[in-house]
Amino acid sequence: MENNIEPYENNSKRSAFEREEAYLRAQKKVKSLIGFYWHFASYVIVNLFIIILIVSNGGKLWSFGTFATAFFWGIGLFFHFLGVYGPDFFFGKNWEERKIKEIMEKDDKHWE
Repeated sequence: MENNIEPYENNSKRSAFEREEAYLRAQKKVKSLIGFYWHFASYVIVNLFIIILIVSNGGKLWSFGTFATAFFWGIGLFFHFLGVYGPDFFFGKNWEERKIKEIMEKDDKHWE
């Protein structure tokens, strides 16, 4: 009886799968970026409209009520930003390692 089962060594199928997986991840990332850009654009347009409307109807420009919508919506926009770009946007991926090395180097110089 002949065994027709061959070991899996077909790298082209695996490579195609990995490329497709990478494409789908990139497509998801682009969609989340587009969603954030639309959120930001609507934030700017709507809040400008609200502020102009309040001021033109006799409201004070520099009061909390004028900017309350922009403030609270801005908090939500900030968390949307963090969801899209991640916390690495502010510190970078290797920030913690670089900071540890920097502190250790300063500490070594201090003891010399």
